[in-house]
Amino acid sequence: MTETTEAKLSPQVKKALIALLVGGIAAILDSTMVTLAIHTLVVKLHTTTGTIQWVTTGFLLAVAVAIPVTGWAERRWGGKRVWMAALVLFVLASVLCAAAWNGASLIGFRVLQGFGAGLIFPLMQTLAVRAAGGQVDSRLMATVSLPIALGPILGPVIGGVILDWLSWRWLFLINVPVIAAGLLLAWRFLPADRPGATSGRGRLDWTGLALLAPALAGILLGLSQLSREGGIGHAGVLAPLVAGVVLLAAFVAWAARPGEREPIVDVRLLRVRSLGSASAVLFTAGAAMYAGMFLLPLYYQQLRGDSVLDAGLLLIPQGVGALASRFVVGGLADRFGARAVTIGGFLLTAVATVPFALAGPDTSLWWLGAVLLVRGLGTGVVLIPPMSVAYQDIRPTDIPHATMNTRIAQQVGASFGTAVVAVALQSLLGDGAAAAFHGAFWWAIGIAVVAVVPAVVLPARTRASRAATPVHGDEATSPRTAAPEEVA
Repeated sequence: MTETTEAKLSPQVKKALIALLVGGIAAILDSTMVTLAIHTLVVKLHTTTGTIQWVTTGFLLAVAVAIPVTGWAERRWGGKRVWMAALVLFVLASVLCAAAWNGASLIGFRVLQGFGAGLIFPLMQTLAVRAAGGQVDSRLMATVSLPIALGPILGPVIGGVILDWLSWRWLFLINVPVIAAGLLLAWRFLPADRPGATSGRGRLDWTGLALLAPALAGILLGLSQLSREGGIGHAGVLAPLVAGVVLLAAFVAWAARPGEREPIVDVRLLRVRSLGSASAVLFTAGAAMYAGMFLLPLYYQQLRGDSVLDAGLLLIPQGVGALASRFVVGGLADRFGARAVTIGGFLLTAVATVPFALAGPDTSLWWLGAVLLVRGLGTGVVLIPPMSVAYQDIRPTDIPHATMNTRIAQQVGASFGTAVVAVALQSLLGDGAAAAFHGAFWWAIGIAVVAVVPAVVLPARTRASRAATPVHGDEATSPRTAAPEEVA
């Protein structure tokens, strides 16, 4: 282990990471648990499926609106205070969700909860990098991204247990003790980072926010509705999607203009190879991961007839694989480089999805469990190297902007991947359920294979793997100087 890695995994850094993981796990699990409860909520709240779908859609849109605000909020009030405020907002909204009396009230409280989660997701990554002094390697990213990898796996299991044995309100009340522990740990272990008088507390870029927030919301809304009847030609899909793309183009033009002002998300940083390539890979990684996450529970429930709880339990091997990947990805990236490990992860994900494209209602569960274990290894690996290299040539002051760029890319990619396989599944149902799932899984495989293309552009080496390379002269202080391995 290098001296740099030891510094990043010092006791202080480990304590900060524990605080962040405990605080952030509730938001990530909650976003996956509630999707299981749609039918239950329709019955208990005496409403329609179309209305209750906004419980998840509203949450997703609120997350998209909140993400761009996190960088400015951190500079304005300090990361620790914003983190704790986001946890308080999330847990208060959770209690309100548990107390909801009808569909409309639950949707409103979920939007509030989604805004808190939208602050938590990027802050967890930013504050981990801050705690490590801006020195990032695969081991740090493997730790901080653990909830992101395990949330979609453990969420259905926990949600299924709650829906089987308890009231649906416990889907939200379970957040209270977890967030309480997260707040206590954050108060004790996160380093104080209150901004000083000369820290550049800039004004909020209202123009950029007015362009970017509805742009992301429109794109995600359009993608989430893509599988409905009429597809992309439906007004409910086409209108928000086109509006979102136009607003996003307008935001990029606004944010890329030279000047002293600081845009709400600095897209100019995407010109830096490490961040630009990592963001592209994280878009495809989000698409590849969530395409499978969408299809797999449906396969077990609709094609094999398993219950929600059984489907969640059958997905555990994938979570085990994702967890196991955290223990090996750091060493693999140091030895073979970020590019090779990422490409290998995507190919492993694609290969391990092929059996599901050939499986039927009677395929051995033991075989599928073994395949899921391998698939978990692949999806767990693809996130870490790009997240690690993203910060290699970024100045410390630009860390929040780098995080928001990568988080937005992953969020939109996840929605894109889900939309593609949902459309494929819906359009093929006329040929029978088995044929529809086979076709949809082949689309998921295609997404994982195509994801290899941007991975080829990733820097060959992570920072940790070149830590022993001596740096001289101006290179020692220039945060955007590329090492020879980086342009390999």
